[in-house]
Parts: sequence; structure tokens; C-alpha cells
Amino acid sequence: MNILVWHVHGSWTTAFVQGPHRYLLPTLPERGPWGGGRPAAWDWPADAVEVAPAQLADAGVDVVVLQRSEEVGLATRWLGRVPGRDVPAVFLEHNAPRGHAATTRHPVADRHDLTLVHVTHFNALMWDAGRTRTAVIEHGAVDPGQRYTGELAAAAVAINEPLRRNRITGTDLLPRLAAAAPLDVFGMGTDGLGRELGAPDRIRGIGDLPQHRMHAEMARRRVYLHPMRWTSLGLSLIEAMLLGMPVVALASTEAPEAVPPGTGTCSTDPARLEAAVRELVMDPGRAREQGAAARAHALRRYGLDRFLRDWDAVLDHVISTDNGRRRVIPAANGRR
Repeated sequence: MNILVWHVHGSWTTAFVQGPHRYLLPTLPERGPWGGGRPAAWDWPADAVEVAPAQLADAGVDVVVLQRSEEVGLATRWLGRVPGRDVPAVFLEHNAPRGHAATTRHPVADRHDLTLVHVTHFNALMWDAGRTRTAVIEHGAVDPGQRYTGELAAAAVAINEPLRRNRITGTDLLPRLAAAAPLDVFGMGTDGLGRELGAPDRIRGIGDLPQHRMHAEMARRRVYLHPMRWTSLGLSLIEAMLLGMPVVALASTEAPEAVPPGTGTCSTDPARLEAAVRELVMDPGRAREQGAAARAHALRRYGLDRFLRDWDAVLDHVISTDNGRRRVIPAANGRR
């Protein structure tokens, strides 16, 4: 099938375009958020193709994967067809609600002409979608391979814009957790992070590295720390587990599902997280054992084959049933 999809989230899209379809990526001369095309730094299959908006109407689009409300208008203008009404469509929601956790209405609530797909069961539970059909397709990730060495007695953390997002990403917890081990923070906007947090000797901003370099550097650290307070389940957590890293995670949103016993520590108590980081840094053998368990779990639950099968099931159904207007769709829960 020909799938119209924007490049919004790099790691998620990297997994999605590994399927057996043709992925049409809107591309504008200036690139930018509405026409970014293929990212230069990512190794994507040849079937992920850049398409100018003027070419989309004749591109034979079978289904549209929407990820932002603005894309509905763009797709309507570029295709000459309204997503949901004239061409099958799903709306992929990557995030947890940013408003009240239990009562925030989703932008596509009560839509009868498309399917709302969530990336975690927590997100589906929290968003109020009204009568809109919903499905959950848990994350999938391209396996970076067992690369863990744990040679550095430090914790790796991956946060984009940690100062701006602060409590949302658990940045405020980092000075306390840094007492257990030095923290090396990967991601955009991490320059000078330790100085800003008053711990320049314990918190080091590594910056936004290309994915292959980030994986190699993360795997050298003894443990992966996931302090996110209110975000969707970050693919960096899953990728760290696939690398063979043990995980210490704040037990918020979907993290308790992703980090079962034996793969690390998941708790709402910062004191327990601090103790777990310290123990793993001091015990390389235990860290390696828990990291192996983390990798095995991530391969089972977040493997690419399962992810692509779940997406094929939903997209096939949306296309084949009256432009997706039937009420019942097959469950895709990521636990096959």
C-alpha cells in the first residue's frame, strides 16, 4: 500500500518505514516541520520516498497516517481528498495528555471517520476519545544489537531540552540522583546542563549525537536512567534495553509496563532510584545480568516484527472496511 506519513518522530518513523509498503514523505524545499522528507542522518529503506505536495494527488495514496491536527488540512489541500471521509486515515497519538490527566479531550474525539491509534495503553487510558474508534500499537524499535560494555561507572540519560521541560522530564531530580553516580545526559539542549543544575562535576551534557554514536556511547555507561515524570514512553528507554543496559526508571506513565522486575528498578520513590543507581554502578556483574534480562524483554515486547504486524492489521482493516467507518477493529496490544 501507499502510505502518506510525515516524519515527526525519528525513532518511531524509522521503525514504521521498515515494513513492506511504500511510504510517501511530504517534502518542501525549505524542509521544516511540514515537509521534512527523509532525514539525512538516518538510514531508511528505499521505499521511504520523498514526494512534493504537488505530486501527492497522483501518487495513489491508500491511507494517511496523521500525527498532528494541522496535517488534516495539509492532506486535504495536497491530495484533493479529505482524510477519513474521502481517503482512509488513522490519527497516531504519540503523547500523554498535556492537560488534566483524566479528562482531556483528544482533538479527534467523537470522529466516526478515522481510527485513533495510541503508542501506549497508558495514553489510551488517559485521553478522552469519546466515540472515536481506538487501538493501541505499542512501540517497536530497530534492534541496535547487544552492545553493552558498562565500562564507565556512570549513568546514561536521554532527554531533549531538559531545562525547558524540567519537571515534565524529571530534570529536577537529576542533582539528587547524581549523588549516586555521574550522569551523562544525551539529547538536544544539554550543553551546560550540569552548571545550570548546580552540579557541573556530576552532570555532563553530551549533546545531540547521531543515533549510532549515541547508542555506542550509551552502551559504555553502567546503567540507563529514565527520570521522566510525565511523557509518553520514550523510545530511548527501549533502545537502551535493547543495547543490553539495566534500567532505573521513575514509575510514571507506561514505564512500569516497560521495566518488569529483573530488568532494573522502577519506582516512584527517588530514594529507591538513587540507591538502585548506586548499587548497579558498584556491581558490574549484577548490572550485566539485569541488562541481559532487559534486552530479552525488549526483544519480546517491542520487537520490530510484532510492531509491523500490528500496524498491518489496523491499516488493512481501515482500508478494507468502508473507509474505516466500522465500529469494531481488531485489538493490537503489542503482546503477541
